[in-house]
Amino acid sequence: ACAACKITQEEIFRELHENCIRRCRSGKTLIERKFFYLFTCEHCFSHYVAIFFLILTDYKLLITDWRGYIIEGFALVFVANVYMGLLALIRQDIKFEKLKLE
Repeated sequence: ACAACKITQEEIFRELHENCIRRCRSGKTLIERKFFYLFTCEHCFSHYVAIFFLILTDYKLLITDWRGYIIEGFALVFVANVYMGLLALIRQDIKFEKLKLE
């Protein structure tokens, strides 16, 4: 969740994000446009981050064969998206409090 949020939304990766948006909109092929779109959408990117960490850790949930990868992949993405939703609510509350103070 943190990796997906940081790469798709934070200021430190702004140039990368803007470049991906530009290449997503002006790409010549469908594959190029879709590849760069994955870096602009935190939900889409969270799936790829989850797959990367599943391969890296070789972790399986409940079942020790290939079905464990599938179960763990969906569980990991679900938990990551819950965290990203909570982070969005916290950010919204912080912005609301700043506006109320001003």
